[in-house]
Amino acid sequence: MELLENPIRTYAWGSRTVIADLLGEPVPSPHPQAELWLGAHPAAPSTVAGGTRPLHELIAADPVAALGPGRDRWEGRLPFLLKVLAAEEPLSLQAHPSLEQAREGWARENAAGIAVDAPDRNYRDAHHKPELICALTEFVALVGFREPTRTVELLRALDVPELAAYTELLAGQPCPDGLRALFTTWITLPQSVLDGLVRALQDGAVRLLERGDAREWTGEAKTTLDLSERYPDDAGVLAALLLNRITLAPGEALYLPAGNLHAYLSGAGIEVMANSDNVLRGGLTPKHVDVPELLRVLDFTAPPPPVRAPVPDPGADGWHRYDVPVEEFLLRRAVTDGRDKLDVPGGGARILLCVAGEAAVDTGGVTVELPRGRAVFLSAADSGAVLTTGEDGATVFLSGDAL
Repeated sequence: MELLENPIRTYAWGSRTVIADLLGEPVPSPHPQAELWLGAHPAAPSTVAGGTRPLHELIAADPVAALGPGRDRWEGRLPFLLKVLAAEEPLSLQAHPSLEQAREGWARENAAGIAVDAPDRNYRDAHHKPELICALTEFVALVGFREPTRTVELLRALDVPELAAYTELLAGQPCPDGLRALFTTWITLPQSVLDGLVRALQDGAVRLLERGDAREWTGEAKTTLDLSERYPDDAGVLAALLLNRITLAPGEALYLPAGNLHAYLSGAGIEVMANSDNVLRGGLTPKHVDVPELLRVLDFTAPPPPVRAPVPDPGADGWHRYDVPVEEFLLRRAVTDGRDKLDVPGGGARILLCVAGEAAVDTGGVTVELPRGRAVFLSAADSGAVLTTGEDGATVFLSGDAL
């Protein structure tokens, strides 16, 4: 069992208050703090032993003790990456590859001699990156392609003459053909055409809000205005019209499988994913956008928005879990009342994070205090760990594999 020191990623879209407040640091922070990483990703690993040893080195030194039965399955790596995400501004439109696509893309770019850290590199490892975001605050996201007939209703409610031909393109083809055709058309528009279309879309969104007769699309219109002001020359403003706009209440979650185009707009959450850094961007960013490769990985089907609520864990009294169809991670949550003493479930490597109140973890007679904002790494050898909570209780998240 090791208390973790965790790196902060200072991307421009981050918050100056959320992560600083969680960690008990001065608010506002001097720079936007976007993500707190908890895990063993080589790009920004957590450290142990007072910050002197990266977690991936600790695991590599004794993978049997650290990972247990999953050692061979995970090739000696921690299979998940846990994050606290705090979005003050929208993130880029993006999707992640399947495992097969990641392996093929990794091999292809290696053979082409593209450096792993090159800005135009798509595949930085050979792993897929399914992910789950669980809201800590109200959390707004664009996720997955909306059912096409509903998108046609939105486009017609905007009443933008310049959109008419594109609306009919979507309306005139079955799903997913129409979505693929329209998305491909928009993301490859000449800049001169794109500029005029975004300006016309802005005007249409303003008119829709002023009319007040299409209130079901108010959120979409406001998002359109916000994105077009931030990225007036970006095709992602148009692509965002095709996605489900979802608002999560605290405790609700979204599961994002391979090929799901998404963008987080605002809010704070706990994010857990397979331990990968593979991202295919589709807009709303100055970073590299590889349109052909993005089109290779996107899933243009239109399933219902994947909102998930926690369910009681049948094998772990006092815990709730977010079930997902992957083996690399399983997220659990416990909200205690100050009298609870809970067994910590899971048999492999785990990370336990306290986000409210105070807790402590005991294993083998060793106790580690876990105040708000702190996390502990539990290895597979740390069996029988017990969580106790402070006088006012605690809210904790536990991430491990699903084996």
